[in-house]
Amino acid sequence: MQYASVPEMLSAVRGSLQTDNGGVKVTNPELLRNEHIDRLVHTAVFGDEQTSAAARWLIWQAAWGVGVASASIDELYKARARGEYDRLTVPAVNVRGMAYDTARALVRAAQAKNCAAFIFELARSEMGYTFQNCEEFATVVTAAAIREGHQGPIFIQGDHFQANAKKYKADPDAEIEGLRKLIREAIAAGYGNIDIDTSTLVDLGPESLDEQQRHNYERCAELATLIRQEEPAGVTISIGGEIGEVGKHNSTVGELKAYLDGFNRRFSGSRGLSKVSIQTGTSHGGVRLPDGTIASVKIDFDTLKTLGEVAREYGLGGAVQHGASTLPSEAFGNFPRYEALEVHLATEFQNITYDGGHFPKDLLEEVNQWCRDNCADEAKEGETDDQFVYKTRKKAWGPFKQRVWNLPESTRSGIGQDLQGKFEFLMDQLGASNSRDLVARYIKPTKIDKPAPQSIKKAAAAV
Repeated sequence: MQYASVPEMLSAVRGSLQTDNGGVKVTNPELLRNEHIDRLVHTAVFGDEQTSAAARWLIWQAAWGVGVASASIDELYKARARGEYDRLTVPAVNVRGMAYDTARALVRAAQAKNCAAFIFELARSEMGYTFQNCEEFATVVTAAAIREGHQGPIFIQGDHFQANAKKYKADPDAEIEGLRKLIREAIAAGYGNIDIDTSTLVDLGPESLDEQQRHNYERCAELATLIRQEEPAGVTISIGGEIGEVGKHNSTVGELKAYLDGFNRRFSGSRGLSKVSIQTGTSHGGVRLPDGTIASVKIDFDTLKTLGEVAREYGLGGAVQHGASTLPSEAFGNFPRYEALEVHLATEFQNITYDGGHFPKDLLEEVNQWCRDNCADEAKEGETDDQFVYKTRKKAWGPFKQRVWNLPESTRSGIGQDLQGKFEFLMDQLGASNSRDLVARYIKPTKIDKPAPQSIKKAAAAV
């Protein structure tokens, strides 16, 4: 699928786009969508270093020419803090495996539901096991929006830019420097939204809530200040914070106030956090029971509502819910009713892809065996093979990445249709359907340019 060289690529796409004074001019959007974008994105992901860099730049620049604009969601969340809309919970979808097809399904669902309030996101941990860095992820979801004829802003988010507590204890500066580097990479890639997760640094030992949250708010404020220093001119990146590590004890009003007060004392800038993630009873991925079902989860929706109200008193859009995708279908309507600002969703889409009936059975067994062979150290006493594979198979997306991208069109289409149906259901339940006019009222994207790679400059000069 990928182009063999930069000159070949520029020649092949000449009918739809051309390099023009350091930028890209789209001359035939329909041809770009229907004939060229698939091969461009494959080259961006699987091409050699030079052709990959060139393809990524072409896709990014072309997107602005067809009306696809990476943006920050901050102004929408400011409006929520002011009470200018309610009963809308923004779905933030972690795009792990089959990234291009999954992102395309999300865009199609948004079009079907007249939805513009949705987020593409990828966590720091997911970047590792799915083999997707910031630049690639931004390129792939942008290409998906182009392919499906999207018009308007898209929200690309770094999820759980998380500090590792053990590494931080051993060498705090080195661990935070890793997050600084990641933040710079995300901003350079065109992300408009970054969630800083230093909640892992909370120390429940001290009696004072301020002392418990101190490492959390100090480091978050430091990193948020860096974002404000590095963000492009005219762009205010939406920054999220977090007070309760998912899977631990439920968050309290006292903890939230201690965190936000401490953050505000330490932060240097005019606009701080857009939102804050809290813990209300969920865990990432859900819990697989020995019979193969997912354990029921009791979310404390009253806590979600109360902490959201407190967050808005501080000028944030509200509270964010993590680890919710495997909840029962009837639970999702509670999020807008209890005024959740945003909900993060991941594992159920992976389950649909693997278990929906379209994924090849022989390849699925290879994935399962890969987990047994490569993740054995994660096995726990007493768990079944099914439970073990369920919790580890997310780590197979990277090793099987190219094979999954190259599955037959009929297979990918079937999975895509199933995912689209789920996305549409969630948009309805979360109150995000028919949000296009609302988003257009508040979000006015500023173009984020990227410098042309040398391979493009050299090839263009030779034409």
